[in-house]
Amino acid sequence: MGLREQFNEQMKEAMKAKDQRRLSTLRMVNAALKDKDIANRTETSREGISDDEILGLLGKMIKQREESAEAFDKGGRPEMAASEREEVAIIRTFMPKQMSPDEQRAAIQGVITDVGATSMKDMGKIMAVLKERYAGQMDFGKASGMVKELLK
Repeated sequence: MGLREQFNEQMKEAMKAKDQRRLSTLRMVNAALKDKDIANRTETSREGISDDEILGLLGKMIKQREESAEAFDKGGRPEMAASEREEVAIIRTFMPKQMSPDEQRAAIQGVITDVGATSMKDMGKIMAVLKERYAGQMDFGKASGMVKELLK
Protein backbone atom coordinates (compact mmCIF):
# COMPACT_ATOMS: atom_id res chain seq x y z
CA MET A 1 0.00 0.00 0.00
CA GLY A 2 1.40 3.38 -1.01
CA LEU A 3 1.67 6.35 1.31
CA ARG A 4 -1.35 8.08 -0.22
CA GLU A 5 -3.54 5.07 0.52
CA GLN A 6 -2.15 4.91 4.06
CA PHE A 7 -3.07 8.57 4.62
CA ASN A 8 -6.62 7.98 3.39
CA GLU A 9 -7.06 4.84 5.50
CA GLN A 10 -5.70 6.60 8.59
CA MET A 11 -8.03 9.56 7.97
CA LYS A 12 -11.04 7.21 7.85
CA GLU A 13 -9.93 5.56 11.09
CA ALA A 14 -9.40 8.94 12.77
CA MET A 15 -12.90 10.02 11.70
CA LYS A 16 -14.43 6.86 13.09
CA ALA A 17 -12.49 7.20 16.35
CA LYS A 18 -13.31 10.93 16.53
CA ASP A 19 -9.58 11.66 17.00
CA GLN A 20 -9.60 15.34 16.04
CA ARG A 21 -5.85 15.94 16.46
CA ARG A 22 -4.91 13.03 14.19
CA LEU A 23 -7.62 13.90 11.68
CA SER A 24 -6.59 17.55 11.39
CA THR A 25 -2.92 16.57 11.03
CA LEU A 26 -3.71 14.06 8.29
CA ARG A 27 -5.87 16.62 6.48
CA MET A 28 -2.97 19.07 6.65
CA VAL A 29 -0.62 16.42 5.17
CA ASN A 30 -3.14 15.67 2.38
CA ALA A 31 -3.45 19.39 1.59
CA ALA A 32 0.34 19.73 1.37
CA LEU A 33 0.44 16.67 -0.89
CA LYS A 34 -2.19 18.11 -3.21
CA ASP A 35 -0.33 21.43 -3.35
CA LYS A 36 2.87 19.59 -4.30
CA ASP A 37 1.02 17.51 -6.91
CA ILE A 38 -0.43 20.64 -8.48
CA ALA A 39 2.97 22.34 -8.51
CA ASN A 40 4.50 19.34 -10.31
CA ARG A 41 1.84 19.11 -13.02
CA THR A 42 2.83 19.68 -16.59
CA GLU A 43 0.82 19.80 -19.78
CA THR A 44 1.79 16.22 -20.57
CA SER A 45 1.74 14.69 -17.09
CA ARG A 46 -0.93 14.80 -14.42
CA GLU A 47 0.81 12.21 -12.25
CA GLY A 48 1.27 12.90 -8.55
CA ILE A 49 4.56 12.92 -6.72
CA SER A 50 6.29 9.64 -5.86
CA ASP A 51 6.50 8.03 -2.41
CA ASP A 52 10.14 9.16 -2.12
CA GLU A 53 9.08 12.75 -2.77
CA ILE A 54 6.26 12.34 -0.24
CA LEU A 55 8.82 11.20 2.34
CA GLY A 56 10.88 14.30 1.58
CA LEU A 57 7.78 16.46 2.04
CA LEU A 58 6.99 14.75 5.35
CA GLY A 59 10.56 15.33 6.49
CA LYS A 60 10.23 19.04 5.76
CA MET A 61 6.92 19.18 7.61
CA ILE A 62 8.50 17.51 10.65
CA LYS A 63 11.43 19.93 10.61
CA GLN A 64 9.08 22.93 10.36
CA ARG A 65 7.02 21.74 13.30
CA GLU A 66 10.08 21.02 15.43
CA GLU A 67 11.35 24.56 14.77
CA SER A 68 7.91 25.97 15.58
CA ALA A 69 7.75 24.00 18.83
CA GLU A 70 11.15 25.36 19.81
CA ALA A 71 10.02 28.91 19.02
CA PHE A 72 6.83 28.42 21.05
CA ASP A 73 8.89 27.12 23.98
CA LYS A 74 11.11 30.20 23.85
CA GLY A 75 8.05 32.42 23.56
CA GLY A 76 6.42 30.95 26.66
CA ARG A 77 3.66 29.07 24.81
CA PRO A 78 4.03 25.47 26.03
CA GLU A 79 0.52 24.48 24.90
CA MET A 80 1.32 25.47 21.30
CA ALA A 81 4.69 23.69 21.49
CA ALA A 82 2.93 20.53 22.71
CA SER A 83 0.47 20.77 19.83
CA GLU A 84 3.32 20.99 17.29
CA ARG A 85 5.05 18.00 18.88
CA GLU A 86 1.83 15.97 18.68
CA GLU A 87 1.69 16.69 14.95
CA VAL A 88 5.33 15.62 14.60
CA ALA A 89 4.56 12.32 16.33
CA ILE A 90 1.62 11.67 14.01
CA ILE A 91 3.61 12.49 10.85
CA ARG A 92 6.53 10.30 12.00
CA THR A 93 4.28 7.24 11.99
CA PHE A 94 4.45 7.37 8.18
CA MET A 95 8.22 7.73 8.00
CA PRO A 96 10.57 4.76 7.70
CA LYS A 97 12.70 3.87 10.72
CA GLN A 98 15.40 6.48 11.24
CA MET A 99 18.98 5.30 10.97
CA SER A 100 21.21 5.41 14.04
CA PRO A 101 24.40 7.52 13.82
CA ASP A 102 26.45 4.34 13.34
CA GLU A 103 24.16 3.15 10.55
CA GLN A 104 24.35 6.60 8.92
CA ARG A 105 28.15 6.57 9.08
CA ALA A 106 28.27 3.08 7.50
CA ALA A 107 25.81 4.10 4.75
CA ILE A 108 27.77 7.27 3.99
CA GLN A 109 31.04 5.34 3.90
CA GLY A 110 29.46 2.86 1.50
CA VAL A 111 28.25 5.64 -0.81
CA ILE A 112 31.67 7.33 -0.72
CA THR A 113 33.21 4.02 -1.82
CA ASP A 114 30.53 3.40 -4.49
CA VAL A 115 30.92 6.88 -5.97
CA GLY A 116 34.71 6.77 -5.69
CA ALA A 117 34.74 10.09 -3.86
CA THR A 118 38.12 11.45 -2.81
CA SER A 119 37.53 15.11 -2.01
CA MET A 120 34.95 17.72 -1.07
CA LYS A 121 34.33 18.27 -4.79
CA ASP A 122 32.38 15.00 -4.75
CA MET A 123 30.04 16.11 -1.94
CA GLY A 124 27.16 16.86 -4.33
CA LYS A 125 27.34 13.39 -5.89
CA ILE A 126 27.41 11.74 -2.49
CA MET A 127 24.45 13.72 -1.16
CA ALA A 128 22.42 12.98 -4.32
CA VAL A 129 22.99 9.23 -3.93
CA LEU A 130 22.21 9.36 -0.20
CA LYS A 131 18.92 11.19 -0.86
CA GLU A 132 18.01 8.66 -3.53
CA ARG A 133 18.81 5.58 -1.42
CA TYR A 134 17.86 6.74 2.06
CA ALA A 135 14.95 9.17 1.62
CA GLY A 136 13.22 9.68 4.94
CA GLN A 137 15.66 7.48 6.84
CA MET A 138 18.25 10.07 7.79
CA ASP A 139 18.58 13.76 8.54
CA PHE A 140 20.53 15.04 5.55
CA GLY A 141 21.68 18.13 7.45
CA LYS A 142 23.52 15.90 9.91
CA ALA A 143 24.57 13.56 7.11
CA SER A 144 26.33 16.39 5.27
CA GLY A 145 28.42 17.04 8.38
CA MET A 146 29.38 13.35 8.48
CA VAL A 147 30.27 13.41 4.78
CA LYS A 148 32.56 16.41 5.34
CA GLU A 149 34.17 14.65 8.29
CA LEU A 150 34.74 11.43 6.32
CA LEU A 151 36.13 13.21 3.25
CA LYS A 152 38.88 15.00 5.18
